[in-house]
Amino acid sequence: MPQVIGVIPARYASTRLPAKPLVQIAGKPLVQWVWEAARRATSLQAVLIATDDERIAAAAREFGAEVAMTPPECPSGTDRIAAALAGRDADIVVNVQGDEPLLNPATVDTCVAALLRDDEASVASAMTPITDETAYRAS
Repeated sequence: MPQVIGVIPARYASTRLPAKPLVQIAGKPLVQWVWEAARRATSLQAVLIATDDERIAAAAREFGAEVAMTPPECPSGTDRIAAALAGRDADIVVNVQGDEPLLNPATVDTCVAALLRDDEASVASAMTPITDETAYRAS
């Protein structure tokens, strides 16, 4: 069975909303909502939070998440994921955006299934076709 790992990059020093992963939503930090949704994806054997900040790490450990500490100089979430997985085996890595508290676990499973079906594919992205031009223009 392929090893499929979901990683949630979470940094404290966001320029638009500092401490965003720790913003409380209905009594839980944002990152917890994302982690709980990702854990409901049946295709993931592990879900970890990749952070450079001990405040985020402490909150994540409180709700039971596995945490990987990463260097603060990581320029992007993708770099943070690579640092978090250094020395760890994974056949498929899912970049779970840390600001998606309403993540649908089935979407993760669909992307992973697409990668498992096609040995040539190296990336899968979730998307929805636009079928109604008026809905597109309204957004």
